Amino acid sequence: MNEALPDVPEVRVVGLPQLTSGFDLVERLDLPMHLKVHGPLEPMGGEQLAQLSERINLKGRGGAGFPFHKKLRSVAESAIKRGIRPVVVVNGSEDEPACRKDTVLINRAPHLILDGALLVAEALGARQLVIGVTRESTERSMEAALAERGLSNRRGAAIRASVQRNPVRMVTGAAGSLIRSIDGGPPIPPGRKTSASKSGVGGAPTLLSNAETFAQLAIGARIGSERYGNTGLYDEPGTVMLTVSGAVARPMVIEAPTGVPLRYILQLAGAPPVPQGVLTGGYHGKWIDAATVNEAVVSRNSLDAVGGALGAGAILPISQETCPLGESLQVAKWLAEESAGQCGPCYLGLPAAARGMEDILNGGGPAALEALKQVAKNVKRRGACSHPDGSAMFLESTIKAFTDDLAAHVLGNGCGRPVEGVLPLFEGGRMPTGLPGGAGPEDTSSRQKIFVDWTLCRGHGLCADILPEVFQLGADGFPTVAQAKVPQYAEAKALRAVRRCPALALRLEEDNRASAPSRNLPVLSQGRGRRALGSGR
Repeated sequence: MNEALPDVPEVRVVGLPQLTSGFDLVERLDLPMHLKVHGPLEPMGGEQLAQLSERINLKGRGGAGFPFHKKLRSVAESAIKRGIRPVVVVNGSEDEPACRKDTVLINRAPHLILDGALLVAEALGARQLVIGVTRESTERSMEAALAERGLSNRRGAAIRASVQRNPVRMVTGAAGSLIRSIDGGPPIPPGRKTSASKSGVGGAPTLLSNAETFAQLAIGARIGSERYGNTGLYDEPGTVMLTVSGAVARPMVIEAPTGVPLRYILQLAGAPPVPQGVLTGGYHGKWIDAATVNEAVVSRNSLDAVGGALGAGAILPISQETCPLGESLQVAKWLAEESAGQCGPCYLGLPAAARGMEDILNGGGPAALEALKQVAKNVKRRGACSHPDGSAMFLESTIKAFTDDLAAHVLGNGCGRPVEGVLPLFEGGRMPTGLPGGAGPEDTSSRQKIFVDWTLCRGHGLCADILPEVFQLGADGFPTVAQAKVPQYAEAKALRAVRRCPALALRLEEDNRASAPSRNLPVLSQGRGRRALGSGR
């Protein structure tokens, strides 16, 4: 149940290969083999490269789908205006359990990605290139590729190239998290939304894009926009990389031209002939039902039109024999665990949403359904990154797509089907080290503890708004802990909570027993879950 996908699953191609050219010859294309398969690549000027990107309608393949030519021009304009050399960053941080397309490309065709990244660096006059990864296999492959090209991070090099490895965690794939880690900080969102094109690595204009995007650019630069446009749809030319898993006989990564019927992709992987539903775009994506599958083709516009999403290219069918709400609940719990713990809508809202889904499955009735809808609504557009938005979209799509099952659980005794665990999650649900909320050897606690003076506390609740990592409110509106260790990354927020408490009921003290376990004293804990669910905090 919920078995993790291997780093490099089976790879198939529909039609003629582009990104996967040479995969039938070797497991990994080193530099000599890469040049034999793809040939040399001539440099291009910045405007020439922007025009090419625009003609082939190249959009980011990491999920957001932002037009690449706009990003390229924005970075160039910002660099010229400020007189600063820009930085190029490849985001290969593929940390969703259902996605492997970028991992496959980095492991098997790393030089195609480097082709695109170096093409951009040359066009922009960048002197720093960073490749962000999260897996040992991708780190090994990319470091080997840099060595094969004679690239390193040494001073004085024409371009300094390095690999930045972060823990496997959903939020580390966010642009802000990757940039922050490159600058020496923790790999979590910075808490404020900034444009990397204007201020990224070291404050310099930064062109950051997904690994597949750079590989697509390298293909387009080699064959030209006309030949590139001969494959796929007119308005979305070329191929896409898809990870197909879930209820399939053979989980795989597939390169397919845009316009291929989605049902054909599912058949190729051995999906049920009539799936109960298909999750498109991954765990920040949307469900479509069996009837809709027959209408959809593989393209961003087509999937959007039928209520789905291309997203990061993950396609996950489920069979008629499993409970779709139960399957979605497991994902909802995982999404809640993936919070960076920095903002209330995510840190408190996503666990509350998972509890709401669980309440529905446990016979909570219409009240539980309304509470879940309210929580999903409350977390959107309030977080430091896109994780709460994507998670809310997944939950809203779940209750919209499976209305019959929802009615069976809300109005009856349930659908009677088991939860088979067909949607892949990381093994054992373990959380990576080195991040707030993670388990492992790295200590993220400071030497500070925060205390509540119950003789002064009046239940204003401001502490829970400022410091959700520590404080939640019980049914009576008062904090549910009396004392707690403060995570190291939240020290400044803890001090702000103390200073802003209207009743002056909080105090910070140094905890000299650094090795002693944290002692959270629960108060009115029986109201914690209900209050969080109702408030959406």
